[in-house]
Amino acid sequence: MAASNPLRQFAMKANTYPAWLRSKLLTWMFRFKVKLTGTVSVDILETDLKSVTFRQKNYKKVQNHIGSVHAAGMALLAESATGFVVGVNLPGDKLPLIKNMNLQYVKRAQGDMQAIAWLTDEQIQQMQTQDKGEVTVQVKVTDAQGIEPVLCEMVWAWVPKSRKS
Repeated sequence: MAASNPLRQFAMKANTYPAWLRSKLLTWMFRFKVKLTGTVSVDILETDLKSVTFRQKNYKKVQNHIGSVHAAGMALLAESATGFVVGVNLPGDKLPLIKNMNLQYVKRAQGDMQAIAWLTDEQIQQMQTQDKGEVTVQVKVTDAQGIEPVLCEMVWAWVPKSRKS
């Protein structure tokens, strides 16, 4: 039997609340655990635990020299969304680790950014049954006009958590 996953339990509980409160609870928890996302004010809009939608508003503190979300901010958005969806689907005794990020910036971004990341049923099954492994997590990052300014490939691995001696 898979070990209990506190992140999954929290997300499942949060999903029982109205959408406005659900988003606030998930965002608060994620920003608490991943401090950089709090610094740049990344938001979780929704999740069904197989997919998640994150948002990065185009605040001054995350802008580049041309007034759009900085390339590093877009990378953080994609990494956060994929990491969340991996994190809620791993057993509690496994540790998620980003293995590879490949980002191709293909267009100029305008306005707020959104990332939608998702896993297939097969990937979730693999994460639940294999002691260690890796998956390429699908993620689509779009700007306020619905344009995909960055193409992302995120590979996540998992390993057993270390036993305390």
